[in-house]
Amino acid sequence: MQRHVRLVLMACAISSTLLWCSWCFAQQDQTEIKRKIVNKVAPLYPELAHRMMISGNVKLEVVVAPNGFPKSQKILGGHPLLAQSAMDAVRKWKWVPNSQETTELIDIKFDLKD
Repeated sequence: MQRHVRLVLMACAISSTLLWCSWCFAQQDQTEIKRKIVNKVAPLYPELAHRMMISGNVKLEVVVAPNGFPKSQKILGGHPLLAQSAMDAVRKWKWVPNSQETTELIDIKFDLKD
């Protein structure tokens, strides 16, 4: 019985620590300064995704170089059939130049109604 209580207490301690840490990181994301987008290219709706009636959002993390062009991209979420199209479009985007590179969080919506 004591072993069970210790396990439950340990699980509570670990989960509360993880919850606190994730809250701290979420707060940091909210204070991130966003660079203005100068040129935004709309993604093409993949034919297969359209035929299969797949819609949804694709979340990307984009590192933008000081010259305003994307340096690297990482998929954070979204349907695999939509993700490549979103990445192809964002690769053509341009942001206002800055003195240093920045990380931008991008959410691209794919809607069958559009």
